[in-house]
Amino acid sequence: MIFQITLGCSFNKCSFCNMYRTKEYVERPWSEIKAEIDMAVKFYPDTKRVFLADGDALNLPNDRMAQILKYLYSKFPGLERVSCYAMPKNLLQKKDDELKELRMAGLHMLYVGIESGSDIVLKKVTKGATYKTIVRACQKAKSHGFTLSCMIILGLGGRTYTKEHIAHTARVLSETAPDYVGALTLYLEEGVYEEFMTKFGEPFVFLEDAEVLDELERLVSEFSPKTPVVFRANHASNVYSLGGTMPDDRKQLLSKIRSLKSHPEMLKPKFLRRF
Repeated sequence: MIFQITLGCSFNKCSFCNMYRTKEYVERPWSEIKAEIDMAVKFYPDTKRVFLADGDALNLPNDRMAQILKYLYSKFPGLERVSCYAMPKNLLQKKDDELKELRMAGLHMLYVGIESGSDIVLKKVTKGATYKTIVRACQKAKSHGFTLSCMIILGLGGRTYTKEHIAHTARVLSETAPDYVGALTLYLEEGVYEEFMTKFGEPFVFLEDAEVLDELERLVSEFSPKTPVVFRANHASNVYSLGGTMPDDRKQLLSKIRSLKSHPEMLKPKFLRRF
């Protein structure tokens, strides 16, 4: 069940993201949120999982977020998990006791867009974060018991920065060891294409499918978490869907990637890929 407790994204400057470009960031009033929860209970009383949207729910003041969580659990007796997106800046802005309060109130899982570990790439796509702030934010979330699911984007540095992009992304993932990692592949919607190219500041060359697989191979090779991480590259943007648990399934994943490089006919047709 998805409840929109905010609309849009308070940052909304990531040049690769077209999701909230047509929306102005708004924090919805409690009366509207409560009314929607009350209505949903009538039709879906057995709801077990809730996602709090839009892209910036954790930006809400703590008292409002805690109020929403408390009400959700009071209305859905079988509720097992509540999750939302979280930007690194959201996590760093929250005080430790605020995050502790939200975790105790039943916020279980946070989805964090890492995108890249390279400071150069992060700056060129106006992510609003750096390697160090991403690591601090992820470690802060884990220290308070949140389940952490992180996303990275293959091809985000283009051909020029492919080596740096993957080397530093593997490093940040190894250092933070999220519970889940999802690898997407860059796909620019029309609404942000020109913005992305302008902000990048130099000619950007998209990777060919074989080069995307090269990045994926290097990422899997260099990603060495100290605790098990569920790794998936099964997003609609990917050239092929695969996954496993790192580091245990490293050999199997590398074997599959290398096989795909020899059999490009197995890759997903480009017209079926979406970001």
